[in-house]
Amino acid sequence: MRQQYARRTQVLTSVMGFIALAIIVQMTRIQNSAEAAIFRQQASNYAYELHTFYPDRGEIYDRNGHLFAGNKSVYEVGVDLNIVKDPQAIASAVSVGLDMDYSQVLGDILDPADNVSYVVLADFVEAQKALDLQDLKNALQEQSEAGVLGGLTGLEFKSHPQRSYPENSLGSNIIGFVSREGRGYFGIEEKYDTLLAGNPVQALVPTDPNKAFEIPRVLNGTTLVLTINRDLQASAEKILDESLSTYGADGGSIVIMDPRNGELLAMAVTPRMDLNQFWNYGTIYDKASQFNSAISMPYEPGSVTKILTMAAALDSGSVSPGTTYLDTGSILVGGAIIQNWNQEPWGVQDMTGCLQHSLNVCMATLSMQMGAETFYGYMDNFGFGHLTGVDLAGESAGRLKIPGDADWYPVDLGTNAFGQGVTATPIQIMMAASSIANHGRTVTPHALYAMVRDGRQYDVPAQFAGSPISEKTADTLSGMLAVSLESEGSLALVPGYRVAGKTGTAQIPVNGFYDSTQTNASFIGWGPVDDPQFMIYVWLERPSASIWGSETAAPVFGEMAAKTVILLDIPPDSIRQQLVAK
Repeated sequence: MRQQYARRTQVLTSVMGFIALAIIVQMTRIQNSAEAAIFRQQASNYAYELHTFYPDRGEIYDRNGHLFAGNKSVYEVGVDLNIVKDPQAIASAVSVGLDMDYSQVLGDILDPADNVSYVVLADFVEAQKALDLQDLKNALQEQSEAGVLGGLTGLEFKSHPQRSYPENSLGSNIIGFVSREGRGYFGIEEKYDTLLAGNPVQALVPTDPNKAFEIPRVLNGTTLVLTINRDLQASAEKILDESLSTYGADGGSIVIMDPRNGELLAMAVTPRMDLNQFWNYGTIYDKASQFNSAISMPYEPGSVTKILTMAAALDSGSVSPGTTYLDTGSILVGGAIIQNWNQEPWGVQDMTGCLQHSLNVCMATLSMQMGAETFYGYMDNFGFGHLTGVDLAGESAGRLKIPGDADWYPVDLGTNAFGQGVTATPIQIMMAASSIANHGRTVTPHALYAMVRDGRQYDVPAQFAGSPISEKTADTLSGMLAVSLESEGSLALVPGYRVAGKTGTAQIPVNGFYDSTQTNASFIGWGPVDDPQFMIYVWLERPSASIWGSETAAPVFGEMAAKTVILLDIPPDSIRQQLVAK
């Protein structure tokens, strides 16, 4: 009997084992079948959705941490047509809350485009207005017995970022702006658009909120720290605006740079615009070059370029500071007569007197003595006709005509020596002059101080563009320019500080001829002479109170320099030299 039970047990065990084995085989077959792959894919699709994550645009700060450009939340206000119950109520609320036309709003809801289930009523709505509408919707919803009475059911709000400029128009020509499509225009916003915008990331996102940890981390755009000093920028804009009124100028620029490393400390131009209302661009500017004239509008700078002609003459050995010549008031160059600014002779002059009295005849004499090859070789090395590489969008290169060009004439060798017949931007002239202030070494102007990415700061090193003149030439010329200003009692002088500089008065060509009543008045200067820490360029367009740079641009330089030494905390020469001596 026991044997019979044992056999039955063995048979039953064998049957159960066979069934278990069959189940395992079938499960394996199903898991590896095409149908199983489809099922798994469908299950995966239900568990995850493909999303594109857009990073917040990087912020922009001045060198001391003042915010120039950031982001704020705005809203898209729309209607879900599948659930809307009271279009009239929505149209009434939106028209009042967002100051929109009631009939237009109602028409958008009742007569949408074909096959549309969602209608956008307004976008870029200020956060407070959108929140007020949300509060109204919630209040009506509570009173309508779960929406039976309609209320604002279907009114939807979607938050998204928008560029914000807390300083409004301050530094607008440097910063630029971002359109509603997210593209940067002008200045820093355009030059570093890719860095600021960051990189969008596409990823599968779990629909299960318990798996939120799987959502990828998206790095925001790179934050930029500028070389600009916000307080100095504000002062430069204020002084520029007052100067335009005082001297009746059509426009102008004031640029401040550290000649030791090319850091732009301030760049004030006119006109300016409120970056938060960038859509007014077309009513403020006639053309793109007006957005930042300091880098985009080449002009004939006049006598400020005499410092470069003198630098070339000294460096080439054509003259020394004590070289004299007899100024007769005119000179014949290429068949044309060139005269001094006052059409008078100045007698025997040395090279410092040549600069002090800003003698055109002297400069034409020097360029002819050097010869075209040497003169234009130096001008090319100074950067005329070339982009400086400043990191602001929209730079223009200007024009330096040279022998061989179809429109170059022998007289140009004389006129180019004192800044007529050649065009350049203020930033180009500053870059060229930096070789004088910086002991023979040219700096590349730049506005970016550092980049901050993922919590780490990367400083931008200074860049240098060559040495067109020797250190001896540069230091000698700086001293000559300082003596020149002091000898004439220039309005550019700054009490307590020794500065070097040069005025410029250039007649403006009108219909092919120079108009003696219309000028560009300029001044370039730097200081303290023994340790230059700032360089300032002033350009006033068509001043009416006086056509002379010595009476308009020079005093503006003096006022700006006096403010600069305070804001940059530069002690007077006597105190600074005592501190160095200890």
